[in-house]
Amino acid sequence: MKFLPSSLVARTSLLLIVGLGVVELAGLGIHALDRLDMAERSQMHDYQMQVFSIYRTIAETKPEDRQNVIDDLHIPSSTTVLLLSMPDQEIHSHKTPPPFFAMGGPAFQERFRPGPNEVAPNGGLFGPPSPMQGGPDSHPPGDMEPFPAPEHSFPHPEGPEGWRLPGGEERPRFQDSFPGGRWAFLPTSLYPREIWTGQELRTHSTSLLLPDGQCWVVVRYVMPLPNPFEAPTFIIAFLVMSLCGGTLIVWATRRLIAPVTTLANAAEALGRDVNSSTVLPENGPSEIRRAAIAFNTMSMRIRRFVSDRTLMLTAIGHDLRTPITRLKLRAEFIDDDELRNKMLADLDEMEAMVAATLAFGRDSASDEQVVSLDLRALLQTIMDEAAEGHPDHADNLIYESPTTPVRIMARSVALKRALNNLILNALKYGNGAHVTLIPPSPKKEKDRYARIIVEDNGPGLPEDSLDRVFEPFVRIETSRNRETGGTGLGLSIARTILRAQGGDVCLQNRAEGGLRAIITLAA
Repeated sequence: MKFLPSSLVARTSLLLIVGLGVVELAGLGIHALDRLDMAERSQMHDYQMQVFSIYRTIAETKPEDRQNVIDDLHIPSSTTVLLLSMPDQEIHSHKTPPPFFAMGGPAFQERFRPGPNEVAPNGGLFGPPSPMQGGPDSHPPGDMEPFPAPEHSFPHPEGPEGWRLPGGEERPRFQDSFPGGRWAFLPTSLYPREIWTGQELRTHSTSLLLPDGQCWVVVRYVMPLPNPFEAPTFIIAFLVMSLCGGTLIVWATRRLIAPVTTLANAAEALGRDVNSSTVLPENGPSEIRRAAIAFNTMSMRIRRFVSDRTLMLTAIGHDLRTPITRLKLRAEFIDDDELRNKMLADLDEMEAMVAATLAFGRDSASDEQVVSLDLRALLQTIMDEAAEGHPDHADNLIYESPTTPVRIMARSVALKRALNNLILNALKYGNGAHVTLIPPSPKKEKDRYARIIVEDNGPGLPEDSLDRVFEPFVRIETSRNRETGGTGLGLSIARTILRAQGGDVCLQNRAEGGLRAIITLAA
């Protein structure tokens, strides 16, 4: 998943923003469907109004003037009006029964007949149904119009207010019950004889036979595709809402994950220096508080463990100095010169090991402050001192450094001792040292490490011993000359010092012979 961001903040923010986007898109889709439905209903209503207006205009016009009237009408480009001798043949249509013509039928009378005790518009009771009210076995007079004449109209166009069906429910309004409710106000003489309707895709067709039966009025309407996002304020509001939601998610994620970053920094500081005084604040949510308490307790135990081990090692080394001194005095009384010299050599080696142990304990317990130093200048000082101490190998000491200072944060005295051990080892066992300082790369933020390469021309080491030589009191007899001395603590002390300052050291055999030590230090 190389496309995913590397940080936890970025991944969490991305996940939440994607979730917010999905929710917003779902809401946007629901809104769009609702707007589309409303828009289509509105367009259909406008279409019905157009059909009614066009039909009434043509029906009230003389047959010979109808085409001219159509030409004079301001008809939208999406609407086509034709006068044909038959219903629309281009669009498959079907005959539509006009429900508003059926007021004289039994179904209408049964549904809208008032009850026997309901109050009529004039205040009286209706009483039992009469033939004029259209009982189940009666028929209205032939000359009765489907709707009352205007002078006898109800106060409300839908009928008397307060009418209810026999079951107690409210009577439906004509506009709600019949899509073409406006046709109820058309004079009887202008009613179309037949109505045919059809639809193909988004093209609607309505064919109405004029009352004289001579021709059909065909109205075709191409319903445009509605745009649910045509309002510019809607898009702006959506973008503003998304921006605010994304900003809030990023801010909240950074706030929630900030303790994790603090914990990582504290763990890194503890790894560089076990004696660091980094203490996490024990506040915040319960999980963060528990993690902080656990880390603080762990760091305290680690410091106590290292301190106890170092003090114990130093105490043992200090206590051994007195017996070694007594043994030296007693060895002087041995008459056999060869035996005496061997015992004194062994005691000198033990004394050197004790001295190295005490130095190691002293350095580990040191409270030296971390300072900013120029690594280039420090290495130059070490090389100059090595040349002064070993003038016969001065020509074999080569130092390559960058032209600009390489500044790092470290304990200068301890770091100088570690680097001096490595360079002197190369000088002892390889008769020379080639030191190269490589500054950290400015283009790689994650690779902020300075590198020091120390190479010699010695015999090298077996591959399985390249890491084992860093263990305390370990010497590879087959690759190191015993006459040169050494206690087996130099490399161990060097690695301990470097790791305590956030660095490390490793060994490699050179292809052309000799050993290469690679030191890394956090810049």
